Amino acid sequence: MKTRRLRRLAVGKTLVIAAALALAVPGVAYANTVGVTVKTPGATAGPASTFSEISTNAHCASGLISGGGINQAIGTGTSSNGNKINGTSPSPDGSTEYTGSTGVVGTDVAYWLGIGGSGGAVNADFSSTPYALCLTSNLINHTQVVMNKIAAPTTSGTVGLVTATCPANTRLLGGGARITPASVGSLKPIASFPTFNNSAHDYGQKAAADGETNPDSWTAVGWNGGGGNSGNTTYAYAICSGNNINIGGTTVKVRFSEVSGPTAATSGQTVTAGCGQNDGKLVSGGAAISGGSVTTTDFTGPGSVGDHLNGSYPSDSGGTPVADGTTTAAYWTAFTHTGGGSSPSTSSDVWALCADDGV
Repeated sequence: MKTRRLRRLAVGKTLVIAAALALAVPGVAYANTVGVTVKTPGATAGPASTFSEISTNAHCASGLISGGGINQAIGTGTSSNGNKINGTSPSPDGSTEYTGSTGVVGTDVAYWLGIGGSGGAVNADFSSTPYALCLTSNLINHTQVVMNKIAAPTTSGTVGLVTATCPANTRLLGGGARITPASVGSLKPIASFPTFNNSAHDYGQKAAADGETNPDSWTAVGWNGGGGNSGNTTYAYAICSGNNINIGGTTVKVRFSEVSGPTAATSGQTVTAGCGQNDGKLVSGGAAISGGSVTTTDFTGPGSVGDHLNGSYPSDSGGTPVADGTTTAAYWTAFTHTGGGSSPSTSSDVWALCADDGV
């Protein structure tokens, strides 16, 4: 009898110790896993006619988009000035766009659109390649898209800036930008970047700076060279974690870089930023061609109304786009371009968003 009681006591103590360990180390019992896979179908040719656009998409067959991008082939010579990004944005099915009511417009989205537009010149080399960053996580297993829009720019050489903000207690993962209509060949989004809905960032007019953490908003900037000002609309999209997910232990870190140029007519510039060893995994990125100092002053347009974006995409450290199925992408590249005139005091900007293993 005494021996049996001692055995029961020993078993009881073991169970209590095991329970205490489970409570003391919840990360062991509830450890999160995260993966990010880049998906791209390759290039789609076009546009083949002036003042038009083509749309193509990348699909996350597994996982949900945390962000996405686009890269364009523009050819050479002055006709290269005619190719521009018209949109890099989420879609529920690979073709439908979120352009109606503002606010939360979609959940658990798995498609990313790359929309290439043309101005007054085209050539056979034009194409657009979309990229989707597909997030798999047993913590952030739901996402939502927030859209905001503005009827701007309405005059040549002025920006149409709009910001979409994630709901409270959610985490910004990425974002995108879009302009309409395509028939205005000089209209384009020249910036798409993470920011904060607070006074320090002038409620989205100043971009998130290198090393800042947990931005809550995404800004898009439209720019028009004067080809038409009626009905112009700029759209901003924020990709956010779903509601009712505990994000307290998660961190999204911003990596940012800015370089001067391009300044000569019919020229381009690339700039790349990447996630450091302790920053976590690349989940999205953004790009801009600007008047510079975008993290310390309100956004201003570049030196010429013809300036535009031709790329915002996941890459290696040298700026080369990554291949379909890549699971180790750590860098984001912006590819900017001037129009037919010189562009003094112009800068190129890039952002990489990096999520630690809490995501």
